[in-house]
Amino acid sequence: MWNYEYKPYVTDDGDARNFDADTGPINPHEAMGIERHFLIDNIRTLNYNGRLFIDPKPELPNPDGVRYKSALSPVLEPFDLKGVGSLSIRYIDPARMDDTWLYLPELRRVRRLSSAQRSDALFGQDTDVDSYGGYAGQIAWMDWKFLGERKILGAFHAAHFPVQWCKAPGDFAFCDNWEPRDAYVIEGTSKLPQYAYGKRLLFIDKQTYLVAFSDITDPSGQLWKVWINEWSFRKQAFPGAKYTYDTPFPFGPSIVMADVQLQHATKAALPSLAYPHEEGWYFNKGAAEGDTESFFTIAHMIEAGH
Repeated sequence: MWNYEYKPYVTDDGDARNFDADTGPINPHEAMGIERHFLIDNIRTLNYNGRLFIDPKPELPNPDGVRYKSALSPVLEPFDLKGVGSLSIRYIDPARMDDTWLYLPELRRVRRLSSAQRSDALFGQDTDVDSYGGYAGQIAWMDWKFLGERKILGAFHAAHFPVQWCKAPGDFAFCDNWEPRDAYVIEGTSKLPQYAYGKRLLFIDKQTYLVAFSDITDPSGQLWKVWINEWSFRKQAFPGAKYTYDTPFPFGPSIVMADVQLQHATKAALPSLAYPHEEGWYFNKGAAEGDTESFFTIAHMIEAGH
C-alpha cells in the first residue's frame, strides 16, 4: 500500500478543473433521477516530496513534514452550496493524522473534520473524501490484508473525452472501452472508531498502481457502495489542446459511486460536458496554472468562496 501511495503516476502537482456531478436514485427500469447537480471549480493537489518535474526537486521547503496538500474549492452549484470549499494536509509521518477543513459560507465558519469524518458522504451525494481516486485516506490508519491477484476488467484506455454516459437505465455509468487487467486485491479495515465503512476492497492495477474499482461494505460486512474509476492514458486531452505531455498521463474522464443498498448514485464528469474545450486535467504546471502554495491555505479557501 505504500507503493500505492507513491505510485509511478503521482505528479508534482495536479488540477482537475470545471467538473460536475449528478446525484440521484437509480433502478433497472428507467433513467437515473437527478436530485442535485454540482459544479466544482477546482480540485488541486500539491506534492511536497518525491518531486520529479518542477523545481525545487525532490522536495519543497518542508519544515512541517508535509506529504501533500489538496483543495476542493469552490463549489459553484447548487446555489445553496455556492462557495463551499475543503482543504486537506497529508503528512509524511504515518503516525500523524490528516488535517482537514471544510468552509461553509452560509454559516461563515470553517469546520474542522476528524479523520473518521473523511468517510462521511456530505451534502446529499454518495462520495466521501477518503474514496477519491479509489482510496485517498492515510495508509497507516487502516489494517491491510493482501487477498491475492486477480484478472479483472478495467477502463484504462477510455476513448471518449469528455465522458460518454451510457443509455438509460445504465446512464449512471460511463460507456467506453474495458480491457483485461492484472490486479492486486487488497482489503482495508479502518483503525478509527466511528469510521463509516466496515471494509474497503481495492482492486489495484499491477502496472499503474491505480484503482480500477472498489467495493465498500457497511459495518456489518454487507456490500454498501461501489466506486468505479474511468482512466484514459493520453499525451493530451484532445487534439489541439493547450498542453501536450512527453509521456501519457492518467486522465480521468469520470468516476461513479453507487450505493447498492439505497439504489442511489453519484456520477462525475471530469471535465463537465458543459465545457467542450476544457482540458479538465493539468499535470505538473505549477504557477503557470495557479498550483502554488498560496492556494492551499484556509485564507484562500475562504476568499475563493466569496
